[in-house]
Amino acid sequence: MSGIKTLGQFIIEKQADFPYAKGELSRLLRDIGIASKIVNREVNKAGLVDILGAAGTMNIQGEGQQKLDVFANTQFISALTSGGECCIVATEEEDDFVKIDSPVSKNAKYIVCIDPLDGSSNIDCNVAVGTIFSIYRRKSTNGKATLQDVLQKGTEQVAAGYVIYGSSTMLVYTTGKGVNGFTLDPSIGEFCLSHPNMKIPPNGNIYSLNEGNYVHFPEGVKKYLKYVQVEDKATNRPYTSRYIGSMVADIHRNLIKGGIYIYPTTARSPKGKLRLLYECNPMAFIVEQAGGIASDGFNRILEIEPTELHQRTAIFIGSEHMVHVAESLMLEFSSERKSESRYISGTEAKLEQMGIVGGID
Repeated sequence: MSGIKTLGQFIIEKQADFPYAKGELSRLLRDIGIASKIVNREVNKAGLVDILGAAGTMNIQGEGQQKLDVFANTQFISALTSGGECCIVATEEEDDFVKIDSPVSKNAKYIVCIDPLDGSSNIDCNVAVGTIFSIYRRKSTNGKATLQDVLQKGTEQVAAGYVIYGSSTMLVYTTGKGVNGFTLDPSIGEFCLSHPNMKIPPNGNIYSLNEGNYVHFPEGVKKYLKYVQVEDKATNRPYTSRYIGSMVADIHRNLIKGGIYIYPTTARSPKGKLRLLYECNPMAFIVEQAGGIASDGFNRILEIEPTELHQRTAIFIGSEHMVHVAESLMLEFSSERKSESRYISGTEAKLEQMGIVGGID
């Protein structure tokens, strides 16, 4: 055990970063870690028990729920309810947020937004899936917490993270003081620090998006695809296409190797497909803390004002230089939204200075 630092030890050591928390945030992160171990156990034996396939129910987005979706949702709500640090859980799988009203949670001050099992449609193919979570402090001071306590900008997050259930199981999280990754050691049943102070490379050669939707993409995304496929030794192009179909898996790979993940608006999903509160905000917080960028193609993800629980958005996230190129092309070629941009003014000039624009005509 010499030199091994567990997630629990690490959280306790960093507790001083949040003097107002008095240990609650540490316990809340611990509860999420425990629930993820239970979900990991079921994911790893999914092929051996009757937990694969569709549950026969639909979530609020009209998407068919998998059995593991329902199982993971139940486990995280149960863990967060019994922990006593959380007053509301908002989950992708529930129509409305879940109020936690129990004797142990009467003074709870935290709100958790969670996607219990991202990419679950891939589980029967043995493809990596994950959990994404986001933690906020309650804003209201009187009575029970309300929807307005949930609808906070991503800049208000006090912590965010994801768990990837793959060839190994990792928990990656940030509290706004950098990003750290922990790998589950099944021999001792503990998450152990394996990736301290994670940093995404400022550039990369991997792009991730579902090119099958090409005809439905905004013109700026089509131009970006042409850009990444044109050979240019100065910018290490053409890039490599890698798309898993699980946001956690795609972004985790790009976080380590450098790359960009894009899920744009389409003709069929004019507001975007991914959920702001459960997926985009937490991933944006993590990637920004690792030195990357996350936007909707025009504006910083973390500054988007949420107006509804299951709000959707486009997302361009990853290595700084790669996202800047995509944003520049969106601004230039997706002119119908130019008036909305307040985030990337001057990006074209910056790209020219970096010498990474060209070859898209």
